[in-house]
Amino acid sequence: MFKRQKSLASERKRGLLSQRATRFILKDDMRNFHFLSKLVLSAGPLKPTPAVKHSKTTHFEIEILDAQTRKQICILDKVTQSSTIHDVKQKFHKACPKWYPSRVGLQLECGGPFLKDCITIQSIASSSIVTLYATDLGQQVSWTTVFLAEYTGPLLIYLLFYLRIPCIYDGKESAGRLRHPVVHLACFCHCIHYIRYLLETLFVHKVSAGHTPLKNLITSCAFYWGFTSWIAYYINHPLYTPPSFGNRQITVSAINFLICEAGNHFINVMLSHPNHTGNNACFPSPNYNPFTWMFFLVSCPNYTYEIGSWISFTVMTQTLPVGIFTLLMSIQMSLWAQKKHKIYLRKFSSYIHRKSAMIPFIL
Repeated sequence: MFKRQKSLASERKRGLLSQRATRFILKDDMRNFHFLSKLVLSAGPLKPTPAVKHSKTTHFEIEILDAQTRKQICILDKVTQSSTIHDVKQKFHKACPKWYPSRVGLQLECGGPFLKDCITIQSIASSSIVTLYATDLGQQVSWTTVFLAEYTGPLLIYLLFYLRIPCIYDGKESAGRLRHPVVHLACFCHCIHYIRYLLETLFVHKVSAGHTPLKNLITSCAFYWGFTSWIAYYINHPLYTPPSFGNRQITVSAINFLICEAGNHFINVMLSHPNHTGNNACFPSPNYNPFTWMFFLVSCPNYTYEIGSWISFTVMTQTLPVGIFTLLMSIQMSLWAQKKHKIYLRKFSSYIHRKSAMIPFIL
């Protein structure tokens, strides 16, 4: 009996000890859980692991054929989609050194237009293989060379006729006749016109870095130099007759000529601003300069002022060669102006459609 009571007492002691141990463990677990929860909350929300992006670059194969024989010249591989026609020409030159980039013209099809250097391969590719036709454009010259040759020739040629070299005019007639003041004024205006052209080519215009065939240089020089010789011969001839209405006609024409020259210069300076050049250009708007207000009426006021200068020179000298040259220049510039006007209408959504291309309310 005594042993049984003793065993019961020992079991009670064990139960109490186990209960106390369980309570101690639970308290420690609660403390650990509380500490862990605080640690998680202080660390902030869990961030998902960023997904690894694999860049996929599309490459093209450019097959270049001879535009005349249709035979394959070479294949350029691993051409990226951001590559331009200029880049293709450079790679083509490395593969075939005899094909110089400045002489190569690339086409999508024979007889089609030549692709501009700024066009990307992605914009013309319909599959991973692009076929282009190469044409040798012949010897090329830079546009700066073309403009300098066009404008330097007339300046020097006119001065030769103004000096009345004996091999051009009869010496006796040149010495026996005095020159009318309009002859000196015409030489001054003609020199001012082409000196302005030369200075703007060197310091104002952003001439394209591209090239043009040598035959275009010859054609342009033949046109400008030939007409200058014809004009200068008549105006500086000893038998030249002054305008019909005398000094009034000469003075009004000369003033209008100088105004148009100034207007043309200010327009060219405005068009050379970075906001008005390149692919992201905006249409130029008039500013405080009164010469720029012509933009309210026409899209190409530089052509308007140019034609105004030659009309004034025609009236001032009253000669047939100047009139014919002015007519031809007006036709050519009207074509250029209409082409630019259409580009403005297509490119700028806010462009005013009621504007004219070159002549206000007419053309």
